[in-house]
Amino acid sequence: MYNEWNLNVFYNGIDDPALAADMEKLEKLVASYKEMVANLTMDDPRATLRKVLETKEEMSTTTRRLGGYFSLRRSANSMDSEVSAYQTKLQALMAGTAKEGVMFEKYVGKVENLDAVIESDDVLREYKFYFSQVLSSIEHSMSDEEEALFAQMNISGGQSWSNLVSHLTANVEVDYKGGKTTLSAIRGLAESDDAAERKAAYEAELASYAKIKDSIAYALNSIKAQANLEAKMRGFENPLEMTLNQSRMEKATLDAMLTAMREYLPKFQAYLKHKAKLLGHENGMPWYDLFAAMGNASAKTYTVEESHSYLVEHFASFAPDLAEMVDEAFKNEWIDFYPRAGKVGGAFCSNLPFLKQSRILTNFCGMFGNVVTLAHELGHAYHGLQIQDHRPLNTGYTMPVAETASNFNELIIVNDAIAKSEGEEKIQLIESQIQDCTQIIVDIYSRFLFEDEVIRRRNDTFLFPKDLEQIMLDAQKAAFGDALDPDYMHPWM
Repeated sequence: MYNEWNLNVFYNGIDDPALAADMEKLEKLVASYKEMVANLTMDDPRATLRKVLETKEEMSTTTRRLGGYFSLRRSANSMDSEVSAYQTKLQALMAGTAKEGVMFEKYVGKVENLDAVIESDDVLREYKFYFSQVLSSIEHSMSDEEEALFAQMNISGGQSWSNLVSHLTANVEVDYKGGKTTLSAIRGLAESDDAAERKAAYEAELASYAKIKDSIAYALNSIKAQANLEAKMRGFENPLEMTLNQSRMEKATLDAMLTAMREYLPKFQAYLKHKAKLLGHENGMPWYDLFAAMGNASAKTYTVEESHSYLVEHFASFAPDLAEMVDEAFKNEWIDFYPRAGKVGGAFCSNLPFLKQSRILTNFCGMFGNVVTLAHELGHAYHGLQIQDHRPLNTGYTMPVAETASNFNELIIVNDAIAKSEGEEKIQLIESQIQDCTQIIVDIYSRFLFEDEVIRRRNDTFLFPKDLEQIMLDAQKAAFGDALDPDYMHPWM
């Protein structure tokens, strides 16, 4: 308890007979699905649609159980060799259904009086929105054979490059104070009370990236080249248009958001320059002090046990079912808390509606920000609670929707903490909230600019580490303006 998550709800290890049985079951389901799609007819479209969907449901649940187990094990330990062969086999098996997926979508598009057919069946009626998405995706489908080839190529292409990035960043050794530490641990020191420690950690972090820069650059180039190719093959102008389509978001909405962000950049830049002066910097904010706590009160730290009590108490008055779920998450080992070698950085939540649970990964260091991160990820878990009784093919949702409950959870915790604090502690918490907003608006905007430029330039050139570093620095200058100290930026961000 209060350490690593428990995955026995999936399987009792890689040698569990239940795992082998599920792999065998999935192989049979895939074979049945392929045969079914190869013999689609319009004799009875209602019965055909229902039969295919029920098979896809069973495939989806089995795949998510197997894939979730493999993925979570690899996230907690990127060196976990036991799952590699199984994970590769699963990916290949499901990639082999890409052709049939497009064939089925095209079949749906040819069903006459589709709306009436859907309304005539209880199961199909629950999938009304699913069918609307199928119809909209047909426009950007490749040919059956191209879809099959692309899915297979992705396993050794974009997906493998992405896995390499996770592996390198999880395992790179950071030299610090005569010893070795992890990237997640060194990044956690950005919130240290000790100014010298923040700077030393920043320098150690930058030095560690130099060890893996060439591999990361090749990975990034390959991933973006694939994104450009896929967008072109699917008839999109660029990967951004493809991503917006997948997110069910209008370009006008994104443009409005970016316009508002750009309009208010000067406000955030003024805040950063003022904070820099309060910290004794005359040339703008050095990157290593972006997360420095303000106010004279010592930054309060929390144990995981204290975080448990704190979150349950604060959510109970808002939504008892949320508080109950949070309590269950801590008590029943849904969460992998601490940084360690081989574990991926950052934080995420994986919804497991077929198990009526979730699993959360964090790199907890005891700061209030880590408690807020837990609240955020538990918001995703709460979202999972709301979808656990939906039909299997209705449990997916887009990124704009995904961040709603999580950010709301953050606001509950931070606003309550501010309301109940006084003096220096209140100043510290308010500044922390402004700091978080600055990250969301300014830093995320710089990353968007970076991504946009890399995608554009990758169409006709290879970007070496020095090119990528310069693109990142230019993006930070565009977003942060003169609020950042030009001698202490973050070219590896």
